[in-house]
Amino acid sequence: MTATPRLTRDDVAHVANLARLTLTDDELDAFTGQLADVLDHAADLEALDIDDVSPMANPFPLVNVLRADEPGHDDVRAEILAAAPLVEDGQFRVPPVLGEAP
Repeated sequence: MTATPRLTRDDVAHVANLARLTLTDDELDAFTGQLADVLDHAADLEALDIDDVSPMANPFPLVNVLRADEPGHDDVRAEILAAAPLVEDGQFRVPPVLGEAP
């Protein structure tokens, strides 16, 4: 005795029609099998006993891997400004874009 399929070709054609999709006969055959596999997998997941599993956002413990944000004592400002083409009052001097300030 064979089990009746959970999803038929007509079911897929109906859903495709609702979604305003035009499918060829080959596409209907392929999608029927694929969608049936997806529904079978969903049924397998639904059958799992998860009563003893606590809700979680991630199955692995997450740890912040970033370094602490602490100020350093690197004094490279003078070295950087020395490499700049123009410096004024300890800042980069750049050409005006919209004209000089009034």
